[in-house]
Amino acid sequence: MSNSSLFAQTDLQDVRIVASDLDGTLLLPDHTLGELTKNTLKKLHDQGMTFIFATGRHHIDVESFRASAGIPAYMITSNGARVHSPENELLYSKNLPENVIQPIVDIIKHDPTHRIHIYRSNDWLTDKEDLKLSQHHQESGFNYALFDVDNAPTEDIAKLFFTHPDHDHLAEYEQQLKEKFGDQISIAFSTPWCLEMMAPHVSKGDALQAVAHKLGKDLEHCIAFGDGMNDVEMLQAAHKGLVMGTAHSKVMQALPNNEVIGCCADEAVARYLEDHLL
Repeated sequence: MSNSSLFAQTDLQDVRIVASDLDGTLLLPDHTLGELTKNTLKKLHDQGMTFIFATGRHHIDVESFRASAGIPAYMITSNGARVHSPENELLYSKNLPENVIQPIVDIIKHDPTHRIHIYRSNDWLTDKEDLKLSQHHQESGFNYALFDVDNAPTEDIAKLFFTHPDHDHLAEYEQQLKEKFGDQISIAFSTPWCLEMMAPHVSKGDALQAVAHKLGKDLEHCIAFGDGMNDVEMLQAAHKGLVMGTAHSKVMQALPNNEVIGCCADEAVARYLEDHLL
């Protein structure tokens, strides 16, 4: 039995912060919030707990989920490059270094099978149409504009990411990027098909610590849920980090002692909170 599974239920009485990833974790497979999840989040708020949406998505996109849930939640977005308060105040912001943007784009721009995306503070740019990805943002209506790969914007870049249906193919680019840029950037997979680059030392874990500090708490008061490699630092930082049963094998390997729960289709996060915290 792992240390995580020995976590006593009485310890959960001290939890004041709950953080969760969205896609593959809190959201249903159609990328919406289920009714059980909405009701559970309202109960958490009514009992004085702070909820944090912690995601690779853009904060404009996440605002719609916060509104749908009907609670004043914090938002960790772009994998930790941005943090917003319940009042939408920008609490934390880190941009990719301007001098690395075009060189990163140049590595992959000649490969037509990939799509290149950029998140800035107020918009989403991509090098070609991606209607499937647009469907992930149907609830918010947040959508992209096209940019020129030979003249990529360099200012105010929260993250840059590549999408491709073959994880192994993206992993080859991950290795190239690490060799070329080293500690100039942070790299993480948000899904097996989405490779993301942020500023150095940006992660959901660091952003979670920033929110806890703002609240005057420490992460001994926090539990977190996730399913992607971009969730690993957050799940390690929280007092109890729970891994979705549908998580990629790399996540399971990185967190072998963390408790595994069900899948997003069954609203497993809400069910866990109802059974163990509420």
